[in-house]
Amino acid sequence: MAYWLALLHAPGLGSRGYNRLLKETSPQQVFENPGLANKLGSVRCDLGSYIRNPDWDAVETDQQWAEAAGHHIITLEDPLYPALLAEIDDPPPVLFVVGDPACLALPQLAMVGSRNPSASGRQTARDFAFHLARSGLAVTSGLAIGVDCASHEGALEANGITIAVTGTGLDRVYPARHHELAHRIRDNGALISEFPPGTPVLPGNFPRRNCIISGLSAGTLVVEAALKSGSLITARLASEQGREVFAIPGSIHNPLARGCHQLIRQGAKLVESSEDIIEELSPLLGTLIPDTGETPPRKPDSAPRQLDDEYLQLLGNIGFDPIHADQLIERSGLPPETVSSMLLLLELEGYVSSLSGGRFCLTGKN
Repeated sequence: MAYWLALLHAPGLGSRGYNRLLKETSPQQVFENPGLANKLGSVRCDLGSYIRNPDWDAVETDQQWAEAAGHHIITLEDPLYPALLAEIDDPPPVLFVVGDPACLALPQLAMVGSRNPSASGRQTARDFAFHLARSGLAVTSGLAIGVDCASHEGALEANGITIAVTGTGLDRVYPARHHELAHRIRDNGALISEFPPGTPVLPGNFPRRNCIISGLSAGTLVVEAALKSGSLITARLASEQGREVFAIPGSIHNPLARGCHQLIRQGAKLVESSEDIIEELSPLLGTLIPDTGETPPRKPDSAPRQLDDEYLQLLGNIGFDPIHADQLIERSGLPPETVSSMLLLLELEGYVSSLSGGRFCLTGKN
């Protein structure tokens, strides 16, 4: 293990250079034969010089981290290394895991989407994750705010397994607001990273994280995504890895639906329910059972549960396509201050979702 970790810390080597070495030799042989290291090393890495003076302090830090309860280090040669991930081009040679590493072998569905979803998009992610987890799929995402968070939470509410792939070392939680969520994921699945402890938040780490998210999974579901979105990169990676790509359509007026619509035009499978995904993946995985149980519990509502006639009148003028508040004032005949107050309460109640530009739409709540 020490040689694997020492090679992981070689500056400039990266997964591609590391995997090139593994095709020819072993980490131990690299350190025992510096000449071989020079021959096979990356052009960006003076591997021979590093081999003569490896960073054993970093290796010791990694090994000390692994001594804590629930901490694991898995190499490509380890039986616990996830088989699907090993199939991708240049898989991470070393994985750091907090939680149960055995869950990495479970059938997984990646769920990704906007960091700033609409209220209905957030609820959709939560509901899909709930039912998919109940069907036997582990839900894999990236611990980010928005759709990622809702997906993890939905799986946890179903008492299912969820896996979070991070772009930092596992000695920190990013974003920090998800500290409690990370602990719940640890206890009901796993957090994994290819980056050793001490790795900070760096923009270049997140494309690699996305590659692992899709690589672990039989398919990737995109819930809401703008046209220029990291979620579309994850979907592209999934397609290149030979995995299924699913997308949830939305209103043509919703900018967060355009990325999903683009994916569907490019061949992603349009889904309207979790059963659509189960039906598609069952022949590949063979162990999935469609969930026909109840929907996940909703959070306590803040607005009155019994809507009076004015609220019903206002709701009658709102559809699933976005409408501006000024149009609602005109259609309903209600005073502007009344409409503004009612929209706020309806949003808190979960009946409507607010969008950019002062627009609103129904969420689908009865």
